[in-house]
Amino acid sequence: MDTPSPIVPAVAGNAALAARDLKHVWHPCTQMHDHDIALESRVPMLPIVRGEGAWLVDADGRRYLDGISSWWTNLFGHANPRIAAALADQARRLEHVIFAGFTHQPAIELAEELVRVTPPGLSRVFYADNGSSAIEVALKMSFHYWLNQGHGQKTRFIALTGSYHGETLGALAVSDVALYRKTYAPLLLTPILAPSPDAYEGEPGESPAAVAARRLGELRVLLERHAHETCAVIVEPLVQCAGGMRMYHPDYLAGLRRLCDEFAVHFIADEIAVGFGRTGTMFACEQADVAPDFMCLSKGLTGGTLALSAVLTTEDVYAAFYAEYNAGKAFLHSHSYTGNPLACRVALETLAIFRDEPVLERNRALAAHLGARLGPLRDHPHVADVRQTGMIAAVELVADKRSREPWPAAERRGLRVYLHGLEHGALLRPLGNVVYFMPPYVVDTGEIDHLVDVATAGIEAAIA
Repeated sequence: MDTPSPIVPAVAGNAALAARDLKHVWHPCTQMHDHDIALESRVPMLPIVRGEGAWLVDADGRRYLDGISSWWTNLFGHANPRIAAALADQARRLEHVIFAGFTHQPAIELAEELVRVTPPGLSRVFYADNGSSAIEVALKMSFHYWLNQGHGQKTRFIALTGSYHGETLGALAVSDVALYRKTYAPLLLTPILAPSPDAYEGEPGESPAAVAARRLGELRVLLERHAHETCAVIVEPLVQCAGGMRMYHPDYLAGLRRLCDEFAVHFIADEIAVGFGRTGTMFACEQADVAPDFMCLSKGLTGGTLALSAVLTTEDVYAAFYAEYNAGKAFLHSHSYTGNPLACRVALETLAIFRDEPVLERNRALAAHLGARLGPLRDHPHVADVRQTGMIAAVELVADKRSREPWPAAERRGLRVYLHGLEHGALLRPLGNVVYFMPPYVVDTGEIDHLVDVATAGIEAAIA
């Protein structure tokens, strides 16, 4: 008699599956004590058994509208039939092959398509596994480029205050999240921090464009002092997502491109979260009509189906590594699952959806509806700012509107919004006291209304 597989469709309810999970699984970005079943105020651990478009369904049959695209990855809905069919077809052909000395059609076609849709000049594609890995590749490639060019003194990076680029050590080293830097400081390189062009931090009456211009002046001063030792400036174009959905004017990207050219440093664009239509254009850099030296992509690259990332760069960078073997100039980086055929195939299908359907046009209409629905919150006595860039919107909660004094972090007001959302069929996961919206592109206006209504009620519950 055959032994049955231990992986079977879930028949147990939420409580049973959560108990099994908490016995062995350690979850990311989580204080596991919050889920202790002995706590009256515990945060629920929710077992999801299937997805349907923009909705997630738990083991008890309750539905949750995925207002954050499952950590900003999902574009075209859960269990998208086109993407699922492409994945199944590829799984019957080739699941994986070593990518050193071997290649395959999905990786080739995906590279060709990425070069076609990204800004001009990005002609070489290096695959990795996830967003943090893409950042590692770009940092190492930039440093190694300058080393190969005889500029080994270039060992540092300039990043923006409030930036976040991932949680591997190199990515953390160019991030400015206080908790991470405090905890892992002994393990990290020290970046040069340039003031963020975040419009929220502007002076009273100062326009977003004026903030960008002022911050470019400050970046110039840093480059005058440090360009000789700087490999690259790394930014999240237009929206600093994990830093609280901070948003800034495209003029900053145009000015950054000019400064990087003037001072001979690379421009790394981390479009991992903001790429593939999130900001209203296919890539955020398009809104400033600039091409970076490195563009890092992940998350939406596969529509949220499988882990994959890509770093696009220029012929100039590629040429710096192209030499006889004995020259010792080859780029030193690899992942076991580099260029995975399954992931490349679903990424191709994701890009095909953009090609076949009016995704960006539909997004603009959805974004306009989301903005209109959020507009009344600007007058809320505990809302300091409502901001939006394309399909990303955020509401800044504060203890005092006039002074913009934040709520104490220990009060966890954002957690109250999250719990209220779960109780009312919406997945909202605030960043501290910033309630944000980044839904899949398959939502309709009624579902946006549901998200905003639940969030608005959650905000009232949070400030009570």
